[in-house]
Amino acid sequence: MRRIIAYLIRFAAILVGYLVASLAASAFLNVLVLAHLGYTPADPEPTATASLYFSVPFVALFVGYFAFMPAAVVILIAEVLGRRDWLFYALGGAVIAIVFLGFVHNVGDANFDITETNARLAVIGAGMVGGIFYWLSAGRWAGSWRRAPLLDAEP
Repeated sequence: MRRIIAYLIRFAAILVGYLVASLAASAFLNVLVLAHLGYTPADPEPTATASLYFSVPFVALFVGYFAFMPAAVVILIAEVLGRRDWLFYALGGAVIAIVFLGFVHNVGDANFDITETNARLAVIGAGMVGGIFYWLSAGRWAGSWRRAPLLDAEP
């Protein structure tokens, strides 16, 4: 029974970590877009900063949707191998972003094509930021569900 509870707690931690990672990647993309448009922290535009309250969670929905399957594979690998280092998750986030870019390239939709190098690098950077934030919220305890309790071990 304790093992099932440990699995459920770990699954909840993974979901919360994925939510945090999606929000962090979205915030990174939003800040890059605002910086590209010329908004700086030294001269904040009230409408631009207020729009972040809506756009960060909205873009996070898309980030979470498009990254779900490759992220599930990376998270599964991390959990099975018990990887707890931040670099694994940062590189995993970059791999997830590259898989997304490959998907976008294969779809071939003119309205959904990312051709600029800076935009591609921004997506890869957002994947890395998302991976690091996943590590901060859930990845540091990867594989913890596999450890047997020292006391009260079930036969």
